[in-house]
Amino acid sequence: MKLEAGMIDCIRLTGIDVYAYHGALAAERELGQRFVIDVDLWTDIRKAAATDSFEDALDYVEVHTKITELAGSESFHLLEALAERIANMLLTNFPLDAVVVTVHKPNPPIRNFMGSVSVTVDRRAEDVKPRLAVENGESIQ
Repeated sequence: MKLEAGMIDCIRLTGIDVYAYHGALAAERELGQRFVIDVDLWTDIRKAAATDSFEDALDYVEVHTKITELAGSESFHLLEALAERIANMLLTNFPLDAVVVTVHKPNPPIRNFMGSVSVTVDRRAEDVKPRLAVENGESIQ
């Protein structure tokens, strides 16, 4: 993510481990597999830093809970769709300016391949919230 004025604070959660039912193959969606999710949460943390108060801080335990609930309760064919859904959920439920979400598939069913596959989406609040309003039938000025 390119830093802009006022967007210098980032809370990073790495290694959110989820067993879920996503994949292009029916067997992946039936048997499930492990996914690892990383998120960068761009928000102003100056007040929390100054007060040293949980009440002024972003609750990243709640962020973790929401991510694991979403990833574990829905099924997607594509990592792209899962990453996008997580980004939209974070931007609509938390006071964030932007998010970067990476979804890793550690053991994709690719012949002769020992690596992992990942998809990263970089989304800003101003891009997501107007689109969601339009989808809900609201007019945007």
